Amino acid sequence: MTGTGFALKAIAVGGFTAMLMAAVTAARADDKVVVFAAASLKDALDAVNKACEPEVGEAATISYAASSALAKQIEGGAPADVFVSADLDWMKYLFDKKLTKPDTEVKLLGNQIVLVAPKDSTVETKVEKGFDLAKLIGDGKLAMGDFKAVPAGKYGKAALESLGVWSSVEGKVAQAENVRAALKLVSTGEAALGIVYATDAHAEKGVKVVGTFPEDSHPPIIYPIAQTADSKDKDAAAFLKCVESAKAAELFKGQGFTVLAPSN
Repeated sequence: MTGTGFALKAIAVGGFTAMLMAAVTAARADDKVVVFAAASLKDALDAVNKACEPEVGEAATISYAASSALAKQIEGGAPADVFVSADLDWMKYLFDKKLTKPDTEVKLLGNQIVLVAPKDSTVETKVEKGFDLAKLIGDGKLAMGDFKAVPAGKYGKAALESLGVWSSVEGKVAQAENVRAALKLVSTGEAALGIVYATDAHAEKGVKVVGTFPEDSHPPIIYPIAQTADSKDKDAAAFLKCVESAKAAELFKGQGFTVLAPSN
């Protein structure tokens, strides 16, 4: 990355931090539950949040971004009450630093990763061992989350390595700060193909699924949820209970998620 690229990335990260902290401060002033959640949860968790408002007594304030960025913000002192990660690694990262309440952690949801193209693309393929992904991408780009930190990117890279095609496409990858940003690159035609969650593809009408990655080609996609260690909001427990309820389960399923937690 060029010096300018690094500068722009620093500005973007700084801007994200400032906006996030402003939202958290406002939520704290209103005494609302503050939730940090993986970007891929936005449509589903917004619906759950609205449905849970009567039971919780208020709508939570939810900030969406890459799990990696949110975990780092919590580590840095951002006063979140609840964290929902798109993988187990970033939840463990906070657990190991004693920044979550272990007795509240639940494996909430499951998902799949898929290969998507712009809705008017003519690409057709079967995602399998040795498939010619480089040829499908052509002179374009393959959009995916940052494969060193963003869960969707990590899952995607693991799958491509397992299928034996990573080395042929590594130079064509356009890394994004989160999975929804990768999805946008595809829906706007800036990338020929992208690797996103099945639920993201479901939520975006500007793309179509051209292949689903075999489940055994990457680690299981699991979304854990937990209350943070420093959370003192009296309504956080009620929010967790509602998110893990049968009512919430139906909303998550409607967005294409697999529900892993037993409904309370």
